[in-house]
Amino acid sequence: MDVSSLQGRSYGPNPKRISADIVADFVEITGDDPALWRESAPPGFAAAALFVVAPELLDQVSDRFVVHGEQSFSWQSPIKIGSLLEVGGTVSRVRERGGTHFVVFDMEATEGGEPVMRGSSVFILSGESIPASADYERPEPQHAYRGDPRPGQVAASRADLIRYAAATGDWNPIHWDHDAAVAAGFPGVVVHGLLQASWAFAAVDGHIDRPRPLVSAKVRFRNPMLPARPAEVRVTTEGDMAMVSIADDDTDYLTGRIERAHG
Repeated sequence: MDVSSLQGRSYGPNPKRISADIVADFVEITGDDPALWRESAPPGFAAAALFVVAPELLDQVSDRFVVHGEQSFSWQSPIKIGSLLEVGGTVSRVRERGGTHFVVFDMEATEGGEPVMRGSSVFILSGESIPASADYERPEPQHAYRGDPRPGQVAASRADLIRYAAATGDWNPIHWDHDAAVAAGFPGVVVHGLLQASWAFAAVDGHIDRPRPLVSAKVRFRNPMLPARPAEVRVTTEGDMAMVSIADDDTDYLTGRIERAHG
């Protein structure tokens, strides 16, 4: 389809019940502390709200490979367990460069007409031709192997990626299908960017004893992260602002700026 024709299109609103079970699954798969999330979902659960409506857009561009380039979220109130959210989204901008399209998708989740959270995603769509293949093709690790991360490191197994997809609805095949990932130009399946974002959020909000620990966040996905490849979450703070990155010795995977709640 003509990707530029997507600009201005709206999707939803669609309902999303925030059940205790799905929040517990999300907390477990992201490695968060369940004691912190008995009444509300962690900030990273915003990914599950995003993918209430994002698949409607992504289904329309299923003939192209899609990569998540940037993501911002803001939280106006806690994502309460038991609440019923209404989630809608709009393509606010489409731009093209060298045959690649950058699609900005804005979403909002409300409860009873009041905003709970907002988000803005930048999805990068390949051109109509198959992208260049990766420099090498990596054999996939055993499905449950995380690569033995040390304390302070994060990593995901291939099984973790399936569980994360089930918890959020983010079933982009580059995260679970080796052939699809290689065809998209990667050496193998890659870790969800929003799973990495959840790790970053948890590193910042874990010590904040408030139902809405974060006010806003903007992250950029710098390079593809492979399963069973441990990396370090690094956080520096100044007042209510935190700069966060996920990196190993060779590669930056995520960088971001997060505003914490105060008072």
